Amino acid sequence: MSDITQTHRPVGAGLRGWIASPWAVLVLALLAVAALDPGQFAAVAGFAAEAFLSTLPYIAFAVLLIAGLKAAGAESVIADAFKGRETKMIVMAALFGGLAPFCSCEVIPFIAGLLALGAPLPAVMAFWLSSPLIDPPTLLITAAALGWPFAIGKAVIAVALGLSGGFTIKAAMRVGWFAEPLRAAKRPRCGCGPDPFSGKPVWRFWGDETRRASFRSELVSNGMFLIKWLALAYVLEALLVTYIPAEMIAGLVGGEGVVPIGIAALVGMPAYLNSYVAPPLLSGLMEQGMSNGAAMSFMIAGAVSSVPAMAAVWSLVRKPVFAAYLGLGVSGAIISGILFQMVV
Repeated sequence: MSDITQTHRPVGAGLRGWIASPWAVLVLALLAVAALDPGQFAAVAGFAAEAFLSTLPYIAFAVLLIAGLKAAGAESVIADAFKGRETKMIVMAALFGGLAPFCSCEVIPFIAGLLALGAPLPAVMAFWLSSPLIDPPTLLITAAALGWPFAIGKAVIAVALGLSGGFTIKAAMRVGWFAEPLRAAKRPRCGCGPDPFSGKPVWRFWGDETRRASFRSELVSNGMFLIKWLALAYVLEALLVTYIPAEMIAGLVGGEGVVPIGIAALVGMPAYLNSYVAPPLLSGLMEQGMSNGAAMSFMIAGAVSSVPAMAAVWSLVRKPVFAAYLGLGVSGAIISGILFQMVV
């Protein structure tokens, strides 16, 4: 039956899917340059290729790391962070948020399961705020594109934002807010990984054929994911540097004041780019005059307010909790940008 279904798959559906893919955008962008400005094609393609090749070692290490964590079942280690005293849970949740080896849909059932099992909202909020901001692959990609000071700063901000959000929610609950945070106490599953609430990690996973198969599958899927998005990101960065006047960028988000940082946070919310595309593009924007603080503010606000993250929060919690999540994320992005601007 499945072969028949695949054989008779509508051609239009496959074409629409390809047009919406990063590969299509990449190819069409390069074709547009070749057709409309052939004199710049070699410069744009060369810039993108050189930037991509310089990042390749980081991609390889990140893919191997995340495949190993998934094959070993490291999710159960993160689930252990939500056991014990509430203060300890908040701290551990903020720390482990940056290490979560989840695919995008696994975050939803993981957090839904935590809430359904009675994990305190402050600890869950700490994890929720920190986990979209950094993970091992994102750390390496950010370091490759923007340098280690920026990558380390983002990691520190991710933990700090998780901690501040968790303890803010804890204080609010003490005065009676968020008494009933959940819309419904259910634990959906998306089917893309093992149950993070059972089992122990097996770090020597290569002795188990099932885990070896998981490692191979994650290696290929994550490798292709990173390659396609980073290839697109560097082509877009090349276009940005080539065709967007530096004066325009500097006028909008340049300078050392608070206003450009606030604008960057507000622009970053709807203009979210995933954590693998954002660093190369921000590198191009910073070359054009974007300040360090504005770049950090843009990246933090975009990650916290991404459509998948907001949809997950909206589907699980009531409106006041959703508003608190969004407010903590955006205000945290602005404050982070200001502090980063002062330090770097």
